[in-house]
Amino acid sequence: MLLCRVSAVSRTFASWGRGSLRGGGLLHRALSFSSSRCHDVGSGEGSAQPAETGSARALYRDTVLLPRTEFPMKLTGQKLLDRELEIQQKCGFADLYSWQRERKAKKEFCLHDGPPYANGDPHVGHALNKILKDIRNRFEMLRGRQVHYIPGWDCHGLPIELKALGELATSGLDPLQIRHKARAFAEQAIARQKAAFQRWGVMADWDQCYYTYDGAYEAAQLKVFQEMHNKGLIYQDYKPVFWSPSSRTALAEAELEYNPEHVSRAIYATFPLITLPPKITSEAAGLENVSVLVWTTQPWTIPANQAVCYMPNAQYSVVRRADNSQLLLVATERTASMAALLGTELESVGLFTGSQLEGGICKHPTITDKEVPLLPANHVTMAKGTGLVHTAPAHGMDDYSVASHFKLSVECMVDADGKFTDLAGPELQNLSVMTKGTDKVISMLQECGALVKEEQCIHSYPYDWRTKQPVVIRPSKQWFVNTASLKDKAKEVLQKVRILPESARGSLLAMLDRRTYWCISRQRSWGVPIPVFYHRETGEALINKYSVSHIGKLFKENGSDCWWELPIETLLPAEVLKKSKAGPATDYVRGEDVLDIWFDSGASWAAVLEEEIEGDTEEPESRLSWLPAPLRKPLVTESDSRADVYVEGKDQIGGWFQSSLLTSVAVRNKAPYKSLVVHGFAISEKGEKMSKSLGNVVDPDAVISGGKDPSMPAYGADVLRWWVAESNVFSEVQIGPTVLNAARDNISKLRNTLKFLLGNLQGFDPRVHAVDPKEMHYIDQYMLHLLREYSIKVTDAYSEYDAGRVIRVLQAFIARDLSSFYFSIIKDRLYCDPKDSLGRRSCQTVLEEILDGVTRSIAPILPHLAEEVHLHAPGHDEEGTLFKSGWIKSSSVWRRPGLEEAVEGACAIRDSFLSSIPGKNPAQFDLTVAIEPGLLFELMESLQEEPTSTSSQLAELMMVARVNLTSELPRDLPPDAQLSHGTFLINLEGGVIREDSAYSIAVVPTAAARCPRCRRYTAKSADCLCPRCQTVVSQAQ
Repeated sequence: MLLCRVSAVSRTFASWGRGSLRGGGLLHRALSFSSSRCHDVGSGEGSAQPAETGSARALYRDTVLLPRTEFPMKLTGQKLLDRELEIQQKCGFADLYSWQRERKAKKEFCLHDGPPYANGDPHVGHALNKILKDIRNRFEMLRGRQVHYIPGWDCHGLPIELKALGELATSGLDPLQIRHKARAFAEQAIARQKAAFQRWGVMADWDQCYYTYDGAYEAAQLKVFQEMHNKGLIYQDYKPVFWSPSSRTALAEAELEYNPEHVSRAIYATFPLITLPPKITSEAAGLENVSVLVWTTQPWTIPANQAVCYMPNAQYSVVRRADNSQLLLVATERTASMAALLGTELESVGLFTGSQLEGGICKHPTITDKEVPLLPANHVTMAKGTGLVHTAPAHGMDDYSVASHFKLSVECMVDADGKFTDLAGPELQNLSVMTKGTDKVISMLQECGALVKEEQCIHSYPYDWRTKQPVVIRPSKQWFVNTASLKDKAKEVLQKVRILPESARGSLLAMLDRRTYWCISRQRSWGVPIPVFYHRETGEALINKYSVSHIGKLFKENGSDCWWELPIETLLPAEVLKKSKAGPATDYVRGEDVLDIWFDSGASWAAVLEEEIEGDTEEPESRLSWLPAPLRKPLVTESDSRADVYVEGKDQIGGWFQSSLLTSVAVRNKAPYKSLVVHGFAISEKGEKMSKSLGNVVDPDAVISGGKDPSMPAYGADVLRWWVAESNVFSEVQIGPTVLNAARDNISKLRNTLKFLLGNLQGFDPRVHAVDPKEMHYIDQYMLHLLREYSIKVTDAYSEYDAGRVIRVLQAFIARDLSSFYFSIIKDRLYCDPKDSLGRRSCQTVLEEILDGVTRSIAPILPHLAEEVHLHAPGHDEEGTLFKSGWIKSSSVWRRPGLEEAVEGACAIRDSFLSSIPGKNPAQFDLTVAIEPGLLFELMESLQEEPTSTSSQLAELMMVARVNLTSELPRDLPPDAQLSHGTFLINLEGGVIREDSAYSIAVVPTAAARCPRCRRYTAKSADCLCPRCQTVVSQAQ
């Protein structure tokens, strides 16, 4: 059986063309270099280079083929910046997107760009997001797909309006004046951001972007609004919303940020129980003067109180204070903590269930003759407070739900500036509720004896995300999306969406659950007007498919400024009024609210992805008529118009991801994306949030071009891109001098490797000189096998949006497989063999494949470096660019049965050999390898047919002077011979052939002298060349 297996192996190796690699000097020689794949060995004097002596150097300098290339190992400062800009221009970065859109491709890849806000300069958060997207787009383009990526900007909203107006506020300016200033400000911000994105090497057609203030975009947005309104999903109502007094507008949940260090003046106050609940009157002896104790962190809402709520299934106690005999009703579960808080014992004098409290009535503490009921509610908790909740329907979402159920008044005593109105009474009128108003309410409670305790409460509180000021909850008449009716379908379609990281799915679902409605109206000027008209006398709203469709057409032709510019008769023409069964246009006034910017951006799928909306007679292409024809090609792939992916920061879980999902589900019953990639935020090296006050803000322009601080040299765009790629983008991403210096050093190491590859390809043209893999040395064939494995790993990592893994795979391949293994073995063959020898050309063929594969693998991350290498690389026309020539070209032919076992078996023996001579130069030793007849012996014979050789592939791989291959160790080994033993498991044909083979080695110092040209110990004497070098030199003369 063994002979049969050996014969099978022999046939396998014969199929590689083994015979053609023997004889004629084709099996070339071990390099006297030092390190192995697994062991670092000092190079010592074994490096293949000209001899040290002046006479030898002069004599043989021109016969040694050292690397030569004009590719610079290092570029810094202005030279680096100039080179990157030169690469961008020479290699057509600006035209690349349009080129790939016009080429034929079987598949399309759509990454829909979430629009950044046009309110300031570019920052590292932009860099993280845009470069991450560009890495994926360039990868997909290299793979042959047609990339659909249209950059956009979110142009409306309060922050832009405020910055544009500056100190002017809105005094004396009409809406059109405000809008013109806001548009000019947004355009300037867009220009700065766009220039930065281009400098970073982001691939797009920058002359064809989408802007949410563009008339065509606004028209597409109104089509979404119209469809949702037609389905009853958009409605007007009077209910409490988050209100920003500092902005004087309603806000949606996504426009809030929570301050965990907010300090409130929390109070405990009493509501005297004037009518006992009917279910406890029989047990009411001695309970005539009971007061209900409530707790709130917002004392200013006490005047708006309409009820006190309890938990029906909880237990409640009437307790007597030991210090003043006051009777208080509190939840039994909260009694102990209340006693500690008040600093007195609380004696229980009555015990009831929550349901027994039904029908009780309290006296309002500050409003004479006002009575408030005790009501059951599910939102009452026992985590804090007293278990009895002060309920002001105008100022709480849960409170409003109670009011809706029990038909309570929802009277608002707070105006748009956050001040009490006259409804609150003369003592409170015009006082700011969050400051002086709170002081006054607490004072009033104290005066009437209702204040039991005041304390500071540090808790999380919502702030306006732009003004950074606290918000309040107050009712107003607003337009809403009924998200409650969309949630179930939204959750269903999300199950089909791939989310990276998967942990983000839970956050997205939780935010959907919390959102029962979405307030989409804003009381500002800079935005898309809500297309509604109100009757002058009745206030009744006029809005239907006819009016909205007409306004959409006007917006497309004129932009939304026409809402203020055109007369009412043009906005409401006779045919629309007739279809609407309405009176003359003069009976109506136009609405003054604009749409929430999250609705603006959330409808981008309709404006950019060219999806046909139900009932829309307009061709999808015509909605983006502002784009050139190649960019208007329908995005429909196999009847699926969803984007392949949305890639944004984790703040968009409650923002753009959600608003896009809700509008798309509402209109077309599906998600707008197939995948979501959620990345973290950029933070300082110390893990702090970037802040101007902390002085830790990193400017991406300073990263590229250099900053005023000497610690920020000019790194160039590729260092910024490497930083993005190398980071774990699914968590917070640190940036600072340490991180950037490490990125720069890593790129320098990579350049060094690329320079070595380019230098050794001098005079090599793969179109002329390439060697067929079957004719190559086994070690060269093995490297092609490793290169193919590398390309598969890199492709998989890019496909998983894991550019960090790409870099780790790249660095491991260079360090382990190239620098420490292959390069150290082949230098002798490269430098000292005849220029056109098959062995050297075999090696160069592999080096060219490695150069091409590594360059293409880094191209999505480092496009400037990749194109620079491509300009120096052999084998292509000078006009060609790397990004127009495809992805890594690996071949399945490179994976050959038995090849891996042959080379790795030799490597196992080499590891044993190098371990036996730690710190010594392997080139100074002869190696005897003894293997019993079997598979391993047959494999080693494929690398060295002769019993002894100084020039076999096995000798080259072992990096020794001579290798003796035998079936058993000689008995006459010298006394100083070092012996080692080991085993190697052979696994061929998928495990069909397995054999654990033993081997022994003997290491003795060589008796040969060092060749003055190649420095291998293969010469007869120190003043003689080795036989190989004699031949090369004689041919050169």
